[in-house]
Amino acid sequence: MTKTRSFWGWGYEEDALSAEERAAVGLVVADRLGGAELYPRPVPHVGELSLPAARVQPPAALASLLTDGPLSRAAHAYGKAFRDVVRHLDGQYPHPPDLVAFPRDEADLERLLAWCADARVGAIPYGAGSSVVGGVEPAVPDGYSGTVSIDLGRMNAVIELDETARAVRVQGGILGPALEDALRPHGLTLRHFPQSFEFSSVGGWIATRSGGHHSTLRTRIDQFVESVRMLTPSGVFETRRLPSSGAGPDPNSLVLGSEGTLGVVTEAWLRVQPRPDVRARGSARFETFAAGVEAARRVAQSGLYPAECRLLDPLEAELNGAGQGEAVLLLGFEAAGLPASVLEEQLRSALALCGARTEVSAGAASSWRSSFLRAPYLRDALALLGLVVETFETAVTWDRFVVLHERVVAAAREVAPAALVTCRFTHVYADGPAPYFTVIAPGRDGEQLRQWDAIKAACSDALSAAGGTITHHHAVGRDHRPWYGSEAPALFLDALSAAKRELDPRGVMNPGALLP
Repeated sequence: MTKTRSFWGWGYEEDALSAEERAAVGLVVADRLGGAELYPRPVPHVGELSLPAARVQPPAALASLLTDGPLSRAAHAYGKAFRDVVRHLDGQYPHPPDLVAFPRDEADLERLLAWCADARVGAIPYGAGSSVVGGVEPAVPDGYSGTVSIDLGRMNAVIELDETARAVRVQGGILGPALEDALRPHGLTLRHFPQSFEFSSVGGWIATRSGGHHSTLRTRIDQFVESVRMLTPSGVFETRRLPSSGAGPDPNSLVLGSEGTLGVVTEAWLRVQPRPDVRARGSARFETFAAGVEAARRVAQSGLYPAECRLLDPLEAELNGAGQGEAVLLLGFEAAGLPASVLEEQLRSALALCGARTEVSAGAASSWRSSFLRAPYLRDALALLGLVVETFETAVTWDRFVVLHERVVAAAREVAPAALVTCRFTHVYADGPAPYFTVIAPGRDGEQLRQWDAIKAACSDALSAAGGTITHHHAVGRDHRPWYGSEAPALFLDALSAAKRELDPRGVMNPGALLP
């Protein structure tokens, strides 16, 4: 069965919560919010789309690569943040892309970028559209004649596999599942699994410096990139394939996290590894979140490096079926070619550090993982019920976490007093955790966007003031740019702006994202 991608919400239409499931979820959440009133909304339909007319027309030589069809334009108008979903529900399309391009190769892409530069058309690279920070939204400043969303979906091939060096060369438009399907017959894996894995591309991972599902060691795409090729309006930017180098600043770093503002990631060599064939999982339970935080720190600094070290506060654990009234630390180890006894000993050693009630079982982790994979669909259901949902993440040193947590929770509840606020650790490092917050608040009819904006601003101000980063793995985009501008050194931003002027002299690459 071929599934249909939702143009307005997460994932596939067939996998969304049904009307009956939404109603059941609504009763539970409304009760947890003190009897909050719900404002159910209809699911959007393609036939209801009303978009402004396209402002630009491409030259005849490019016409076969572009479309101004309303479905394509609406699907590429936003990413998948809560405010994006609500604007789809509201039928708000003030600045959809005028055109959507589907280049087949670099030659097509080169011609597209040349036209964009000549015609002053904003070029928005689009991998699979799962951005939750406004990274693919074609909201550009004044002075542009129009915008084109450049969808890399046709540039999705595995080009070459080097099994000796354990590396694979792929095109930037390949999605996570297709890459893993190509590696599986060779017993290999990239082992990079962001929550958006099913609906995100290698080029998008690189452009946003994405974080994967695994909690320690290789947590970010940065660590998998051996070399990268990016097409810019000034030409090809390609780094040399090397296992490591000390020759000056790393050229790959200019591409990683550039968010489509310098060019389009067309290819990359990625480090792969044998697929794990043995696993050991367990959990520890704590009467307080603070006790769990201390245990997570001990494990993170132990040198054991579990693949999973995920701390859930009591409410997060309860809402996701992993616990009841307790903080829960989920631990997991995996490896290829090792006896199971080795991993079981590592798990026992990690659990021994926790000083709490522990169990050697995958039960809690399995319950949480099922909820984790369904979370974006649940978020859409809550939006359809008129509630307000925000998720955001950060990273901070261990000594600052307690204050950061207190300030973020207080900020959320100051704006939305009845809100549910949960926290979990997605990743842990020797010097600090990466906390991930979820805020669910009662909505007011017609005011979901204003409420979301207020929660977003208050929580972002709080975590930034407490010493956290504005993003650990969601990227900067347009939504986080005000806080990124105060986090990054001014001279660094000047240097990055100079690099943009060199690679994109007419400023057409994703204008408004990352840089002012």
